[in-house]
Amino acid sequence: MGSSFEERKDNKNDFEDYFQIDEWRIVEKGFSPDKNRFAESVMSLGNGHMGIRGNFEEHYSGDSLQGTYIAGVYYPDKTVVGWWKIGYPEYYAKVPNAADFIGIDVEIGGERLDLAQWHLEDFKRILNMQKGVLRREFTAASPEKDNRIEVSVERFLSLARREVAAISYSITPLEKPVDISFSPHIDGNIRNEDANYDEIFWEEVDRGVHSGGGQLTLRTKKSEFNVATAMRSELSGLQVEEGTGIEREPIERKKFIAENIQVSAERGQEINLTKYIGVTTDRDYKKERTAARAEDRVREAASCGYDGLLDEHVGEWQEIWRDNDIKIEGDKKAQQGIRFNIFHLNQTYTGHDPRLNIGPKGFTGERYGGATYWDTEAYCLPFYLNSKDDEIARNLLLYRYHHLDKARENADKLGLDGALYPMVTMNGEECHNEWEITFEEIHRNAAIVYAIYNYIRHTGDRQYLADYGFEVIAAVARFWSDRAHYNPRRDKYMIIGVTGPNEYENNVHNNWYTNRMAVWCLNYAFDVKNYLEKEHPERSEKLLSRLELTEEELERWRDITEKMYLPRWQEREIFEQQDGYRDKKLDKVSDLDAEDLPLNQNWSWDKILRSPYVKQADVLQGLYFLSDQYDRETKKKNFDFYEPRTVHESSLSPCIHAVIAAEIGYPHKAYELYLRTARLDLENVNRDTEDGLHITSMAGTWMAVVEGFAGKKAEGGELSISPMLPESWDSYQFHLNFQNSLLQVSISESGIDVELIGGDPLTLTIYEDQHRITRDSPAEVPLSGGEKRNG
Repeated sequence: MGSSFEERKDNKNDFEDYFQIDEWRIVEKGFSPDKNRFAESVMSLGNGHMGIRGNFEEHYSGDSLQGTYIAGVYYPDKTVVGWWKIGYPEYYAKVPNAADFIGIDVEIGGERLDLAQWHLEDFKRILNMQKGVLRREFTAASPEKDNRIEVSVERFLSLARREVAAISYSITPLEKPVDISFSPHIDGNIRNEDANYDEIFWEEVDRGVHSGGGQLTLRTKKSEFNVATAMRSELSGLQVEEGTGIEREPIERKKFIAENIQVSAERGQEINLTKYIGVTTDRDYKKERTAARAEDRVREAASCGYDGLLDEHVGEWQEIWRDNDIKIEGDKKAQQGIRFNIFHLNQTYTGHDPRLNIGPKGFTGERYGGATYWDTEAYCLPFYLNSKDDEIARNLLLYRYHHLDKARENADKLGLDGALYPMVTMNGEECHNEWEITFEEIHRNAAIVYAIYNYIRHTGDRQYLADYGFEVIAAVARFWSDRAHYNPRRDKYMIIGVTGPNEYENNVHNNWYTNRMAVWCLNYAFDVKNYLEKEHPERSEKLLSRLELTEEELERWRDITEKMYLPRWQEREIFEQQDGYRDKKLDKVSDLDAEDLPLNQNWSWDKILRSPYVKQADVLQGLYFLSDQYDRETKKKNFDFYEPRTVHESSLSPCIHAVIAAEIGYPHKAYELYLRTARLDLENVNRDTEDGLHITSMAGTWMAVVEGFAGKKAEGGELSISPMLPESWDSYQFHLNFQNSLLQVSISESGIDVELIGGDPLTLTIYEDQHRITRDSPAEVPLSGGEKRNG
C-alpha cells in the first residue's frame, strides 16, 4: 500500500503544534509574525452573509492579508491569456475584498499601537468555536517602553442578525495615566492581491460621518453591486459621563470615514470601545435604500447592546451544535479537527439565501475567487443533506436549476448540444480560463446529476424530479450524448480530450471516471423518465414535448450506455485511469524524496504530467459515487493500486480515500487520512492555508467519520450503517437526518445505540440486520467483533 502520510510528510512541519489542542477552541499562544497569514485564515469568522479574516483591528505594519468578503457580490476580472481561444470566458469572477469595517486605530500617549513594532509580553488569539467568537488578549510595551498596556478584544458576526457585526475593544494602562486615542473607521481603499492588471474593484457612491458613527457606500465596477457599511461607536469604563472629557472628531476622505475619539485613562482603569457594524447590499434592498438600511442595522444593534447581541448569536450557535456536532471521546486532536471543520462549514453557507452557493475558500481568502465549483455537489451536499433541514440541500440544487440556461450557452460555445455546467461560476456563466480545466474537466457535469440522485434518495422528495430535476438531467444527458463519439473500429463510444478528477493528467482519452459517470447519467435519465411517465404522466408529456426528446435521440442514449468504452487493466483486475496510464513508469509515492513533495510546488508541470502520480481520487471517486455497483474486492484492488500513487495534493482527496479504506478493512489507513483532512488547515499540511481555508474539503471530514468509520449508506431509499471504532477513540456520536427522521447514533466499545430524536419511525439496517426505530424503541447492537478494529 506504500508509505503512510505520517511517514511521507515533512518532519519539519512547525505548523503541526502551533495551535493548542482544545476540544472547543483554537488557541494561538504567542505571536509569530511569519505565521500571521496562516493564523488569520484559521481565525476567520463568517455568518453566511459576510466574512472576515482574523486580522487585527488596530494598525499592523507587518505581513497580513486584510480580508472582508460579502456573499453574492463579485467582480468580473478580465481574462488574461497569451493566446485567445474560441470558448474562453470573458472574465474570471472574483469576490472583491470589501471595505475594512473592523478597523480601530489606537494611539497611547501619542504612540501608534502596532504589534509589528511594540514589545509583546503576552499574546493570545482565541477562536471559540462553541460561541462563534474571536478574542485577542495581549500585554504590550511601546517601542521606547514608556507606555505599557493590557488589551482585550472580542468580536463576532451575528448569526441572529446577519447584516450586523460587533467589536468590544478594551485597553487598560498598566503603569501610568495616559491619553488614549481610538479611531474606529471604515476603509474602502482596499484591493485584491490577485487582481489582474492591479485593477481597483470599487468606486465610491456615498459617505457620511457624524458624532458617534457614519456610513460608506461603495459600488463594484462593471457588476455594479452597491455595498453600504455603517458603524457606530460607544465608550464605557469611564469614571465620568460620556461627553465629559471626551473629544470626538469626525474624519472623512475618499473611500474612508472615521471618528477620532480622545480620552484620558488612569493607571489600572479599563476603557472600552464598542463598535457596531451594519453591512447591506442592493441584492436585498433598492440601491437608494441600501445605506439607510445599513444605518438602521447599527442603530438597532446599539439599542440591543453588545451583550444582548452576543446572547442572540451564541443562542444560534447552540442550536447548530445541537444538530451538527460530532462528539469524539478519547482523541482530542480528532475532536478539535472535526469541530473546526463543522464550524467553518456553518459559517460559510447557512442556506438562508438560495441565490448563494459554497466557494472552496468561503470567506477566508481570495484564492479561487470565492466562486462555486463541483465541490458543492460532490463533497458538500452530503453534509447538508444529513445534518440540516431538507430545504437547505434543495436550495443547493435549485442554484444549479436556475443556471440551466447558462449551462446550455456554455455547451453551445463549444459547439455541443445539451448543457455543460461551468467549472467555476458566480451567476451560471463560466469564468475559468484554463482550457485543460475549463473545457476538458467535463466530468463535473456528472456531479450535478449525482447531487439530484443523492438528494432524492435521502429526502424522498421525488416531486423535485417532476418540477425541476428532469430538465437538468436531460440537458446533461444530451451533452454526454453529443460529446461521446462512436468508434467503428472498436464498436465502442469514446470520450477523448478530457481531464479527469486527477488534474495531474490533461487532454487524455477515455478517462474511466468520466466515461463511467456519463453512462450512469444516461441510465439515470432513463430511470427518471420512466418514473415520470408512470407517476406524473401529464407532467411527463409536457416535459418531453417541450424538451423535444425524440425516440431517435433516446435510442442513441441507450446505445451509448451499452457500448461505452471503459478502460480496464485485465491482468491487475483494475480499472485503468485512462488510455495509456499503464505505459507510465508506475512508481509509488514512497519512491519519492521528501523534498519532492508537494509536487505542485517542486516539479515542473511537464514532469508532473509525465509522472504516474495522482493528485486526488479519480477511479476511486467513481467507486465512491457508485459504491452499490461494485463489490468490496473490486474496491480493494483499485485502492491498493491507486492510493500508493496518490499524493493527495488536492484537499478533496483524503476524505474519499478514507471512506473507501474504512469499507475495505483498512481502519489504520482510514484514520490516517481522516486526520489529514480534519487537520489539513490547522496544521497547514498543504502549505497554502495562508491563502484561505479549504472549506469544501471540510465537508469531506464529516464524510470520513459518518460514511467511513460509521459505514453509513443510503441505497435504494434505505439507510444502513456498519460502524467501526478507530483504535484511539473511546466513542463517537453524531446525528443523521434521513427522510423525515432524525437519528442520534452513538458508537463505543460497549456497542451501537441508535435513537429516534425527531420525525417519523425508521427502519435502519445495522450491519446486516434490520431494526425498526421509534421514540420508544431504540436500537442497541454490539460492535462488530466486540472490540475496536485496528489496522
